[in-house]
Amino acid sequence: MVTIPSPSHKFSIADRTDQVNREPEIRAVIFDCDGTLVDSETLSLSVLVEFVAEHGVQISHQEAMEQYAGNELAVVLRDIEGRLGRSLPDDFLDNFRNRQIDRLKLHLKPSDGADELLSSLQVPFCVASNAPVSKVNVCLKATRLDHHFQPTTIFSAYEIEKWKPAPDLFLKAAASMNVAPEHCAVVEDSHFGVRAGLAAGMQVFAYRLHATHDLDARTFQSITHLSELSQYAPAGGWRGGSMSGV
Repeated sequence: MVTIPSPSHKFSIADRTDQVNREPEIRAVIFDCDGTLVDSETLSLSVLVEFVAEHGVQISHQEAMEQYAGNELAVVLRDIEGRLGRSLPDDFLDNFRNRQIDRLKLHLKPSDGADELLSSLQVPFCVASNAPVSKVNVCLKATRLDHHFQPTTIFSAYEIEKWKPAPDLFLKAAASMNVAPEHCAVVEDSHFGVRAGLAAGMQVFAYRLHATHDLDARTFQSITHLSELSQYAPAGGWRGGSMSGV
């Protein structure tokens, strides 16, 4: 059973403003996958930078992180084609995915504290990713985080054809957990995901955000380690036994 805190519980937040203390109680957590639960952005973008260079496009890893991390892949490829001045080969996407998956299987690691955090949660939680379900499953299995999730707790933008920064994916995840958006926490590492969470009316935690662009830092909480989320747990805490989502 998933333990959902009683509405009578209040936040226990140290050194936070009164405004934050008045935020609705968190009753569910929605995680991004790439760059949040698993340290995959660096690996995936390294593959992309290397592969597009073979086709004549030079992009630095830093620029790729700032511009592409967390974005819809179709948008990324259109940008690359714009730089190239022509279409990429028809087999580019399949070849990129194959290289990407091979590298992830060999080198991917979980984000520091991810397993401990997932094991501590006693509220519903899930993954909502811009990546295909197949890639999310590879990432979770390679990092041994897959036992925390079920097929019903993994959501992909490809399933609804709506990608972050649109809020649709997060709203679908919240509805599936039967939790109102304002009672959901979103944990994201990209400005696309942060925007999606804010647009969905959720409480957003930006984990080691790659680039802020023009985001208003007052609208979300920044964290540098996943363990910092414990500061936002209900008074009863999130600990007390391993959970596996809903």
